[in-house]
Amino acid sequence: MTEFAAVKAALKTQAVETPSWAYGNSGTRFKVFAQPGVPRTPEEKIDDAAKVHEFTGAAPTVALHIPWDRVDDFAALAKHAEERGLKLGAINSNTFQDDDYRLGSVCHPDAAVRRKAVGHLLECVDIMDATGSRDLKLWFADGTNYPGQDDLHERQDRLSEALSQVYDRLGDDQRMLLEYKFFEPAFYATDVPDWGTAYAHCLKLGPKAQVVVDTGHHAPGTNIEFIVATLLREGKLGAFDFNSRFYADDDLMVGAADPFQLFRIMYEVIRGGGFTSDVAFMLDQCHNIEAKIPAIIRSVMNVQEATAKALLVDRDALAAAQRSGDVLAANAVVMDAYNTDVRPLLAEVRTELGLDPDPVAAYHRSGWAERIAAERVGGQQAGWGA
Repeated sequence: MTEFAAVKAALKTQAVETPSWAYGNSGTRFKVFAQPGVPRTPEEKIDDAAKVHEFTGAAPTVALHIPWDRVDDFAALAKHAEERGLKLGAINSNTFQDDDYRLGSVCHPDAAVRRKAVGHLLECVDIMDATGSRDLKLWFADGTNYPGQDDLHERQDRLSEALSQVYDRLGDDQRMLLEYKFFEPAFYATDVPDWGTAYAHCLKLGPKAQVVVDTGHHAPGTNIEFIVATLLREGKLGAFDFNSRFYADDDLMVGAADPFQLFRIMYEVIRGGGFTSDVAFMLDQCHNIEAKIPAIIRSVMNVQEATAKALLVDRDALAAAQRSGDVLAANAVVMDAYNTDVRPLLAEVRTELGLDPDPVAAYHRSGWAERIAAERVGGQQAGWGA
């Protein structure tokens, strides 16, 4: 059995990036549900993210979304984060909300629209320079709804050209993270619909281009851990967007729908050597009906629990069972680790780090929710505007 001391040491190094947009108002396609105390500015989003890190000790960075988090002085925003014990993480681009992007952005048939989209992506790299961010995260809503609407081959050429322009602008220590999504909002053909398409473009671009695996962006029954294992084997897994889904891209709390899947994914991450800072572990969630900060704290804890269980897999016993062809014994090794209650172990880790063993309870005792509800009155609450 893996030594608990080694597992605890590994867990103390874990970092989960939280998304600025998860702290704002969000909802379904029909309604945005406002909550008291929601941030009105990027600075207030960072203040909330700092509380998640304060109580978990495992969320030291916060991702930004442009233009939702645009400010006049990004260096000052980075300093604001630093003063609260955080760093700014991935810069997420937005090429899906302007009217010009009705037929696509970087894949649009009109060269003027493509230039506008690429200009935005280059602006995001400028923001990375100002904030010290390493990663530019790209997700494109580009695609078509009807057969014959556009030339599929040409759209891939346009995508390749745009990515190359942005790739050439990256600094030596910066990366491009390309995300895929198999449908929505395009329903006939999505331009980056799967990990293979993302991988092909990243492979062509070079070592600073990596693939993002969003756990909600797959067809039912897809073996996500196989994708993870393959991308790690090829050196092309750059990041995760963690969330849960029941049907499509539901953006529910990670580990809520299928915690066993999250455990299997984390095992392949560890097995493949991906439990390092080279793979960014990010949340990409939408907290519609639940309180936002406690939900994000709980999400970080869910990732920690899945990781702890994955670290407890007896890999020597598993390898021996696999070599002997003992199917049931091999599965039993995996299930023994998954069925372990790791909450006491994580409580020990937090105590050793000087944290409260129960982050959610500590947050509720802190009075932060009541404070922001009283102070954040007036102004425009942050939200994604559906």
